[in-house]
This record gives sequence, structure tokens and C-alpha cells, in this order.
Amino acid sequence: MARVDRLARPAGPVPPWLPGEGSETRGTFLSSLTKRSGRSAAGLSAALLIAACSSGSGSTAAPAATSVAPARSSTGAPSLTVSDIGPSFSALKTLAPLAPEGKGNVAVILPDTTSSTRWTEFDAPYLKAAFAAAGLPPANLTVQNAHGSDATQVSMAQSDITQGATVLIICPLDSGTGAHIEQLAAAAGVTVIDYDRLTLGGTRGYYVSFDNVRVGTVMGGGFTACVKAWHVKDPNVIVMKGAPTDNNAILFAQGYDSVLAPYFSSGEYKNVSNPPGSWDPTVSLGEFQEQSTAHKSINAALTPNDSNAAAIIPYLRSQGVKPETFPLTGQDASLAGLQNILAGYQCGTVYKPIYLEAGATAALAMYVRAGQAPPASLVNGSVQDTTSKALVPSVLAIPKWVNTANMNDTVVKDKFVAASQLCAGQYASACQAAGISG
Repeated sequence: MARVDRLARPAGPVPPWLPGEGSETRGTFLSSLTKRSGRSAAGLSAALLIAACSSGSGSTAAPAATSVAPARSSTGAPSLTVSDIGPSFSALKTLAPLAPEGKGNVAVILPDTTSSTRWTEFDAPYLKAAFAAAGLPPANLTVQNAHGSDATQVSMAQSDITQGATVLIICPLDSGTGAHIEQLAAAAGVTVIDYDRLTLGGTRGYYVSFDNVRVGTVMGGGFTACVKAWHVKDPNVIVMKGAPTDNNAILFAQGYDSVLAPYFSSGEYKNVSNPPGSWDPTVSLGEFQEQSTAHKSINAALTPNDSNAAAIIPYLRSQGVKPETFPLTGQDASLAGLQNILAGYQCGTVYKPIYLEAGATAALAMYVRAGQAPPASLVNGSVQDTTSKALVPSVLAIPKWVNTANMNDTVVKDKFVAASQLCAGQYASACQAAGISG
């Protein structure tokens, strides 16, 4: 989350990376906000939701963090929007009547513990809390982690299906693994919903994530603002990426490439290198070291998440790089990423309030498990599977760009990170300068 967020909004057309401007989903994201065909109760009563995950792993007008009492749909079921969901998940309590109407268990399979800290620190506890607020009995919920193993993820899914799961939420490690699991689900007569990461060539019924092209445009905009704010002369840029097997990484790159392209074509920036990419911080560091050794002129890096940036920063410091001289970016609003921002070694980070994703997934699962069509107010868009060419009904949340200017009003206010932890030790003075309070 880059920290050059509170910039004056320019006159004239608003750049696409500015948060909160425009609700259109770019690239492969196609809007379908009002028309959503309902599914029969019989067809959905045995639904299996497979939710695929994010960056190894968002724009200032993001969904509100406070919960409000939702209206009821024409079918009598409560109607929720993503913006109804807050960190306490109190809005989901209105879904409690759906719990006794539903059948079977809900099983969650998250991808790993290395690509991002979010899966263990946020997604797992948020999903448990969201389902509890929605009234799902604890005995009907399991939350698992595949620990980076494709075979383990498939085995877990098979076991969950055998044990009577009617909703399976899975963040696949890659589309091949996800597609295989979705084939197993289809054979069992269940519906699949991808969580955070779309399974290309899959057979899911729904997708829950952030607008991932917007994540990239926000990141690209934060990068260009940082280059200016840090007075980087003749930017020679290495453009890094996440894993090429991750559809999210492709969409992130689509977003930030669209922002950077005019700077490269005009000659204002030089596009020095574009390594293949990885969500593994060690691999990412190796790519960076190789390219920076071969191209001594590199003085800025578009890094796709906090973990990759955190691997590179100690190397830069060992080379004598000073704060606020070598821009790097990130996403996930990790503690390490936020502290690197405070220290002046990372411009900012894309904050994706995970409670929005977890809460929306729990709500969607409760509707489907009860055999009810989820309201169009919740399923607010569609995304194209570029392999199957199918449009996937989707719940899309909007990310935020966070830097020192708005850190207190976003991640600290949302209790995504504790100020006491963020501002410990050497970061105390930077927190004070940024107006961060506990």
C-alpha cells in the first residue's frame, strides 16, 4: 500500500487508478449489476461453493466499514450489499433464519501459509466469525489450509465432499488444481464458487473477490505518484509480477501496465526489465538481484505485493539505498508492508479489507446452502473466464490505496492492524508523524 494517497485530484478526466472513481470493471471484468437470473431451490440446495484466493497474495470510496440493517428481498430473504458488511459482521445476523433451512456442511480450503500472511491471520478467523454471525452452527463449518500442496488441496476437497459438504470455499493454488476440484464438485452435483482467485476453465457458479484490475490500477497510480513525490530522476523501472499461473497476478498486471504504459511510451520512464514473476519472496528477490546486477540504472520497482517488497528491501539497504529514494509498491497491508511504508522504503500498499470478502462469501454461502437465489444487491457484477469464455456472476469489492497519509483512517481504524503493534520500537516516531494513534 503506497503512502502517497492524499493527492490533489486533478482537473479534467479522472485517472482510472484514483480510488473511488467509476464503478466500471475494466479489462475482463464486465458489469452486470441489475440482471441476475435466479436459480431454483432444488438446483442450489446441494450447492458447493469453491472460493479461490488472492495475492500470494483497494480507491477511497470503498465499501463502508460500518454495518447497517439490510432490506429484505422480494423472495423474503434478507438482501445484503457488500457495503453493509463491517468488521463485526453484525449485518450477517439477519441471515440467521437461513441456517435451519440449509443442508450440509460448509468447508473452507485456503491455499498456503507462505504467499501471504492474510490466509492465516485474517481470512481464516474472519470466515469463522462471519459464519458464526450468520448463524451457521460450528459443527457445520470447517476451515482448512492446503499448506501449498496441490495434492493436499484436492484430497481435502474430496474428503469434504464425501463427508457431506454442500458448500466448499477454496482458494486454489492454481487454475489446474481448481479446475480438477471443480470437476469433482460437478460430478457430485454441486455448484462451485471461487473465492478471491478465479479458476480459469472452471465450472463454478459464483466468484467472490476484489476488482483485481482495479487493484493493479490503484497500485500503478500509487507508484507514479510516489516517483514524483520522492523526486526520482529518470525512472528506470523493473516491473515485477506475481505467479504467471495465478489469474489474479495477470489481472493485477493488466491494471498497473495500463497505468505505466503512457509513461514508458512517452519516454518519461524507461521500462528496463519485466521478469517472469512469482509469489515466492525468495524467487522474487532472486529475480530482482539478477536484473539489478545486469541493469545498474534500475532505480524504481513495481513490486506486486508486500511480501515480495519485504524480501527486496533488506537487499536495497545493504546496497546503501536511503529512505524515500527507491520506490517499491505492494498489496495486502501486511504488518511488514505497513512498517516498510513508515520507514520510507515502500511507497504504499493496496489494502483489500478482507472482512468484506469473507463476509460476502459467508452471506453468499448461506443463501445457496438454503436453496435461495442470492440477491442482485450482493452479486453485483460479473467476470469473464478467459479460458472458457463464460461470464461468472460475481461479488466484487473495491480496494484502497494506503500510505502514511491515510493509514490511521483505514487499516488502524478497521483494526486490521493494532496501532500498538504497528508503532512498536523504531516505528514510534514515524507513527507520531503520520498521526497514528491507538
